[in-house]
Amino acid sequence: MKMKITISALFFFMTCIENINSQTCNHPNIGLKSHETLEISKVEITEQRTVISLSIENRRTEGYFCADKNVFIIYPDGTRSKLTSSKGIPVCPETYKFKTIGEKLNFELTFPPLKKDTQWIDLIEDCTENCFSFYGVCLNNDLNKKIDDASVLAENEEPAKALMSFIKIANAIDSKNSGIKGMLYINIIKLSKETANIPKATEWYSKLKLSGVPRYELYIKHLNSQGIIY
Repeated sequence: MKMKITISALFFFMTCIENINSQTCNHPNIGLKSHETLEISKVEITEQRTVISLSIENRRTEGYFCADKNVFIIYPDGTRSKLTSSKGIPVCPETYKFKTIGEKLNFELTFPPLKKDTQWIDLIEDCTENCFSFYGVCLNNDLNKKIDDASVLAENEEPAKALMSFIKIANAIDSKNSGIKGMLYINIIKLSKETANIPKATEWYSKLKLSGVPRYELYIKHLNSQGIIY
């Protein structure tokens, strides 16, 4: 009995230590992603591991999904951290076959502990077909809150106010968060176009082209695919 109490107490202590040193980002903002209905719902960062919770909604008859064993976190310096385990998702070539259109699959991907003071990452599936990717995943909760607030203004049909908010965020962002800039640029450009402020859209389009922010060429390609070229 004493042994059980000691083990339980040790488990509780270790859990408390992990919780003290943990960080959770709920619904982090993302610059670009490959699959429309694939979402990151949560990123949990502890000294022992990094757990990314995701969900995907099926929109196809006889739809299916899997995750390759070669999934990586890409750090701002380009180094990689490989997936250590997954939960709720088959490893390719095994697949999860959706039963209905609209069905959601929730799953987790676990990686080694994140490098200290990492403010953003890319999440990449390195495979040969239908690979998923997330570029510019924001892990800074304060910055996520500011972006969320600006996005709410846009959703509430206040594009001029949203534009001002996104410009303010972009002008204040530091080098540690450079991977988030691409997302801010495309929001500014789209909102400028929506408010018929073409000079502003042209200005920030040029800034994006010259910015050198991570993956900037993908953000340009994204804009061009929507007919936005300046």
